[in-house]
Amino acid sequence: MDTTIETGARVGLLRCYLLDTRCELLRLLREPMYIIPTLLFPALFYVMFGLLLGSRGSGEAARYLLATYGVFGAMGAGLFGFSVTLAIDRERGFFALRRALPAPPSAWLVARMLIAMLFALAIVLELALLAVAFGGVSLAAGQWALLWTVTVLGALPFCAIGLLLGSVASANAAPAWVNLLFLPMAFLSGLWLPLAMLPDVFARLAPLWPAWHLAQIALGVTGQPATTSPWLHLLVLAVVTVACCVLALRRLARAV
Repeated sequence: MDTTIETGARVGLLRCYLLDTRCELLRLLREPMYIIPTLLFPALFYVMFGLLLGSRGSGEAARYLLATYGVFGAMGAGLFGFSVTLAIDRERGFFALRRALPAPPSAWLVARMLIAMLFALAIVLELALLAVAFGGVSLAAGQWALLWTVTVLGALPFCAIGLLLGSVASANAAPAWVNLLFLPMAFLSGLWLPLAMLPDVFARLAPLWPAWHLAQIALGVTGQPATTSPWLHLLVLAVVTVACCVLALRRLARAV
């Protein structure tokens, strides 16, 4: 009897998480201002800079930017998927309502992380299709799988950053704060073009940005020269994720 009850409780808990994920996905699918830029911009920029302009060189640009624009897409999915909607929900009293519902307190957080990772996967798959079909990029099956894994899981640090921004910014200010962080970080991390093409000061400051650390891992997977150990980059990303989550959840707990 106890085993049956325990199994039923686990099934019910899983169903709560699945329902929350479904609701969050439907919510975002009804927001064209999120869907279109998140899915279109990385592919559009990759076509322009990785395929059209890169076709004049040796083709290495297509390989390099395949990794970095995947990171760019994961950044956008994580930052925008959390910050703006969270700020809106906070101002509307969503979290006070959640406390009265018979649902796991963490269901909304898990659901939004899963959705951000799903969008990151969609982005990296469309980039891979473009790279193979028009860029002549060829990777081993293991490299493809590892690149997709790195990019999808790499959305999590930016989910955490978006969570922190959404916990402190107002609904009106959140989009501006995200763009103020998102675009400069992408440029200064070498996602749009190699840092070797910029003044040396940008390369020295690049380790300050989480996106640079994720890009170094992704570039290493595609066969680009490694700067430092991937474990160091993973450690930095883990610290950023945990620190932002802890600060954001404490802020949200006080705000309810």
